[in-house]
Amino acid sequence: MGADPLMAGNSQRRGRSDGAGKKRATAGTGGKNRRSLAGRGATPPAEARPGHPAQRRALAEQRQRADRARARQRNEEQPELLLGRNPVVEALRARIPATALYVVTGDTTRAGADERITEALGLAADRGLPLLEVGKSEFDRMSQGALHQGIGLQVPPYDYAHPEDFLETARNSGRAPLIVAMDGVTDPRNLGAVVRSAAAFDAHGVVVPQRRAVGMTASAWRTSAGAAARLRVARAVNLPRALTAYQDAGLQTVGLAGDGDVDLHEYDGFADPVALVVGAEGTGLSRLVREKCDVVVRIPIGRDTESLNVSVAAGIALYQAAAARR
Repeated sequence: MGADPLMAGNSQRRGRSDGAGKKRATAGTGGKNRRSLAGRGATPPAEARPGHPAQRRALAEQRQRADRARARQRNEEQPELLLGRNPVVEALRARIPATALYVVTGDTTRAGADERITEALGLAADRGLPLLEVGKSEFDRMSQGALHQGIGLQVPPYDYAHPEDFLETARNSGRAPLIVAMDGVTDPRNLGAVVRSAAAFDAHGVVVPQRRAVGMTASAWRTSAGAAARLRVARAVNLPRALTAYQDAGLQTVGLAGDGDVDLHEYDGFADPVALVVGAEGTGLSRLVREKCDVVVRIPIGRDTESLNVSVAAGIALYQAAAARR
């Protein structure tokens, strides 16, 4: 007869004593499960988990940002079409670089043609610009439905300088460097007006950021009233880094803000090498750019006026700099 499994000493469970009252040896893991017991660390965020909806959304947004950046780059590399009778005439008067003048077929020969079209034709002929006549439907397509008044001027992409080129320009001029840096200005008319003031007060160049800021569009060219043909504009991939390079070259970076530490007329460093830094419309200087300014000055204004337009403020500061250098 077999042994009764329920009798003392016959249990198969670990840790039970045998008939002699001794505890039996039990099987251990030998450390094999130590790694699993240690855990796998913190759970990664949803955006980092493969296949997670949040990761798919993040990747889609990343692709969209890259597509928009490429589209902006392509647009900047394409010629711009300046439309409208007044803008075209003003641009031709200011001798904005152009490659062709487009006129809707019939507008050049129609009796009683607008005098602005007649003037534009004469200015373009004096410069040797090609005159291209196109049908109205074709010109509507070219202008993407914008109001064109039957005329357009093709403007090539702007050839930007490098920010450090202005140091060489200043050395060749025999004058202490005076450079204007614009932080995040998005209105092309403000850029054109600052270029005009910078040229009038003997600055050596204007620097704009490559991202989140306006470039030298046809509107900026027109507002500069021809000054952009005499004064170069540079693009900085990283504006704070460009300001650091100017500091390393011996320039003092002077920010302009409504809450500046020093009144403009009390600042006495404009006769020395200076990079004047102006901020965006409304928001002013960004935090990183402001941290790169050696001093931040303010223009005293009436209490009822909240702030000055960026191009007006830059013009006042540039006049102060020119007066200090005379």
